[in-house]
Amino acid sequence: MAGVMGDAVRRAGLGCAVLALATAVLSACGGSSPSAAPPRPPSSAPTVTDSADEGAAAGDAGDPGADASDLAKLAEEAARQGGKPTSDIAPRDGEVLGGDVSWPQCPPGTGIPEKQGLGMPMPLPEAEYVVLGLTNGPGFTPNPCLADQVAWVKDNDVLVAVYAVSSYPSPATLEEYGADGPFDASDRLGRLRNVGYQQARYNIGTMGQVGLLSPIVWIDIEPVPKFDWSSDLQANAAVIEGVARGYTDAGFAIGVYSTPALYRRVVGDLSLGGVPEWRAAGQTSRAEALNRCGPDWSIQGGPAVMGQWVEQQRDQNLTCPGIAADLGRWFHRFT
Repeated sequence: MAGVMGDAVRRAGLGCAVLALATAVLSACGGSSPSAAPPRPPSSAPTVTDSADEGAAAGDAGDPGADASDLAKLAEEAARQGGKPTSDIAPRDGEVLGGDVSWPQCPPGTGIPEKQGLGMPMPLPEAEYVVLGLTNGPGFTPNPCLADQVAWVKDNDVLVAVYAVSSYPSPATLEEYGADGPFDASDRLGRLRNVGYQQARYNIGTMGQVGLLSPIVWIDIEPVPKFDWSSDLQANAAVIEGVARGYTDAGFAIGVYSTPALYRRVVGDLSLGGVPEWRAAGQTSRAEALNRCGPDWSIQGGPAVMGQWVEQQRDQNLTCPGIAADLGRWFHRFT
């Protein structure tokens, strides 16, 4: 689940396209009880190697696993072709309900030590889409049950998109990836941009490994508990600049997930050119999530696509006015 909501959901819970192409070559809460969740929640062991060190995940950046580099290339090629869904998605009227999930929905005991799965419930039966988290908290750590969550998407025939948490590198990670990318590595900001670029490449590889396609990648920009951003907003912004370019160079559209206050706290007045926005409201209500679609809650000047709120152990999401007319721009459907 997206991070702003993830901590809130944990408090509530503890206290209350690519698949076809790959075949050719061979990713905080609702109004009912958890028992109302659709069938087949993720239950298997991690599909990729877990690591407590954000700079020591399996494989090179963008290549987590033996066959992932080929799959990542296929994912990129599909994205360059427009990230189109494999079947038509009918336009809707009004707002459309969905959810988002990530490592907190994984079985207890899975994931890195700092971000263990909590067995949280999957989206409500009426959810028409889900946004899958690609990371296990910080960058270079894959969601340990992403393959099962992709299977859940297919089994329940819901639309899908992806998001990924970005984070500040450790000294070891900066050393490992700082010279690897399109930015000038002769200064610290350039090296930080390269690390961000490789975080994005890694996440593209993670998508490729499980045959997951999304027309957009939502960049989660907020404080990351236990993996703090630096106090230098310019340095933090450099990481995000690299992340953004990593996705767009691969052909993916990008958007921002955050709140105005948390965004400014991490990257100050960084402009990403007014990319689309997914806006968090916290433990409030559907009405407040819809209110976040308004101009008063702009994060960096982009159009509002979804509002999110937390209720009864789930992240719930609502499309903003007008978005439902072209859901294929924002979501993929498996066939």
